[in-house]
Amino acid sequence: MVDITHKKNTLRIATAEALLTVSKSATIQAIQNKTVPKGDVFEMSRAAGLLGVKKTPELLPDCHPLPIEYAGFEFEINDLEIKISCTLKTIYKTGVEVEAMHGASIVALNMYDMLKPLDKGIEISTIRLVSKKGGKTDRHSVKEEISCAVMVCSDSVSKGEKKDKAGKEAIKALENWGVEIVDYQVIPDEIDQIHSNLKKQIEANASIILFIGGTGLSPRDHTPEAIMPLLEKRIPGLEEAIRKYGQDRTPYASLSRSVVGLIGNSLVMALPGSTNGAIESLNAVFPEALHLFDILKGAQHKK
Repeated sequence: MVDITHKKNTLRIATAEALLTVSKSATIQAIQNKTVPKGDVFEMSRAAGLLGVKKTPELLPDCHPLPIEYAGFEFEINDLEIKISCTLKTIYKTGVEVEAMHGASIVALNMYDMLKPLDKGIEISTIRLVSKKGGKTDRHSVKEEISCAVMVCSDSVSKGEKKDKAGKEAIKALENWGVEIVDYQVIPDEIDQIHSNLKKQIEANASIILFIGGTGLSPRDHTPEAIMPLLEKRIPGLEEAIRKYGQDRTPYASLSRSVVGLIGNSLVMALPGSTNGAIESLNAVFPEALHLFDILKGAQHKK
């Protein structure tokens, strides 16, 4: 199966439909009057659809098991045609489109099975996805061009004792989200150097100023102390999201002191120095955090 461990839980909704066409009006009357010998067609088919939805990952090898938190079926009769709608909801890392289409198709098959003694001309057609919500295709499209300066705060990397991996992987991730990297530097974890680099990037109007490293608890970890006095607004929601995302993957994430805030229209972030810690922190809040810049632009227009 596709690796979805890096994804975040979000509300996912999908509606699918199937069309079933009978060959005579007497079949429709039997359904409506509940005189079909095998029972109430709609209610029994709804139950079959629920079973189909739940068993989808057992039948499709690459389909992830996921919690179905709502399942609804609707039936619409138009002359000899019955439209079957299946709507599913979940709060999870991947969507429910396949489950919804499977549910609609199983409902249609069960109706066929129940009605075939009465009608030999039944047809099932047009099993399709009607709508979906949540995930990548439903994200807000950021209109602003976003620039980012990446500062790696590390004594060992700045001295050449180690190679920087976290900063370069962070750059790849940001570029994948459409962010332009305008500066990249490696500096020692010294408060005065962090201050001077932060002020330089503020003057350059960098949209995002990203510091990687120095957020731990060792005596040489100074990045939060250097950044926090200069922040005009802290953004607790992003900080909490970063820690929650990290703790879902390693308990040691609770020891990190990631900081996020605003200075003017610049988003300032201090993230862990480990490669996994930095990338997981970015995955926790991006690309959704880019919506901030549209908010800031909107606020400027109102002035």
